[in-house]
Amino acid sequence: MRDQVRVGLVGTSWWADQMYLRSLASHPQATIAAICGRNRERAEALAKKYEIPTVYTDYRQLLAHDHLDALIVATPDDLHYPVVMDGLDVGLHMLCEKPMALTLEQAQTMAARADAMRVKHMILFTFRALPQFRYLHSLVDEGYVGRNYHLRLGFLRGDARQANANWRYDAQRSLGVLGSLGSHMIDLAHWYAGDIVRVSAHLASHADRQAGQAQDRANDSAMLTVEFKSGAQGAIHVSSVANVGERALEQHVILHGEGGTLEFIRHGAGHEQGHIRGIRQDEKQFQTLPVPEHYVGEVDLHNWLDPFTKQPVGARLFVDAILNDFQPSSTFHDGVKVQEILEAAIESHRKGCWVAVN
Repeated sequence: MRDQVRVGLVGTSWWADQMYLRSLASHPQATIAAICGRNRERAEALAKKYEIPTVYTDYRQLLAHDHLDALIVATPDDLHYPVVMDGLDVGLHMLCEKPMALTLEQAQTMAARADAMRVKHMILFTFRALPQFRYLHSLVDEGYVGRNYHLRLGFLRGDARQANANWRYDAQRSLGVLGSLGSHMIDLAHWYAGDIVRVSAHLASHADRQAGQAQDRANDSAMLTVEFKSGAQGAIHVSSVANVGERALEQHVILHGEGGTLEFIRHGAGHEQGHIRGIRQDEKQFQTLPVPEHYVGEVDLHNWLDPFTKQPVGARLFVDAILNDFQPSSTFHDGVKVQEILEAAIESHRKGCWVAVN
C-alpha cells in the first residue's frame, strides 16, 4: 500500500478552491502536485495558497508531469471529455465533476476507457456526501416509506438572473441548469428510488441574454416527470432564475410510500441546513428525525463544506480508494446513468413526448 497519492488538478474556479483543494489539503496522504488553469495569475495564487509546486496553463503539459497518480477535472462541462480521456490514456486515476459529459456517447466512452485502464474513477455528486442525505438514504433502505409511491425533488437558485451569468448558460459549453443542478437531483432520485425508465421533460430559458453573452443560451429552468422501474412516479424541478432572496437556495426531497413519508427541506447554503421529518402509516403528526451522531462526528451541520475536510467523502474518498484499492461510490457508471436521463430529457423536450430509457 502506497504512502502518498500525488494529485493534479485541472480547474481554478472558486469551486476548485473551496471543494477540491481544501479537501485534498486536509488528507494526510494526499499531495497536490500540480495545478492547471488558463489564467496563470489565478493558478499561481492558488498554488501559493496551497503550496502547490507546479503550475500549468495547458492541461496536456500537466499530464506529462512526472509521477502523478491521479487527476481531478473541475473544468467547464465541455472540457470534461477531452481532459478525462487524455488523462486515462496515461493511466491516471480520475475524479470528474458532474455532469460527466455533454452527451451520453461521451460518458459511455469515458466509463469504458476507465474500466479498460483498471483505474479508480469517480463523479462528485455532492449531496451523497452530506450526513443529512446519507441518513435519509439509510431510512429509505430500512423501509421507512415501504413501497414507494412517488418522489418529489427540487433545487432552486437565482444565479442566472445576474447580468454576468457564466459559461453554464452557454449551450455550446454546458447542459444549462438541467446539467448543473438537475444532475444532482437525478442522482438522488436514482439513489433513493432506483432506476428511471421513462422521462417527460420541459426545458426553458427565461432570463434575458446580456450583451456579449452567448446567443445560444442554455436552459435555466427544467421540469421532469419520471417513471421508475418499480412503478413509482417522480417529479424533478430545477431552476436558476428563482428569486430566493436571502435563502440563497431552496432544496427539497420528499418521498411518499405505502409505509410512510420522509421529507428533507432546506433553505440556504450557509447556516440553515434543514431537517429531516417523517411520518409512518399509523401516525398522525410528522416527527423531526435528528441525524444520528455516527453520521455527524466532528462535522458542523451548519457548514455544508465541513464533511469534505473531516470525513471520507468527496476527494478524500477518492484518495482513500486509491490507497486501499477499492472503487469509490458514485463511479463513472453512476455518471452514465445520470447522463442517460439528461439526454432523455433533452430529447423529450425536443419531441414533446415521453422518452424511454434503456
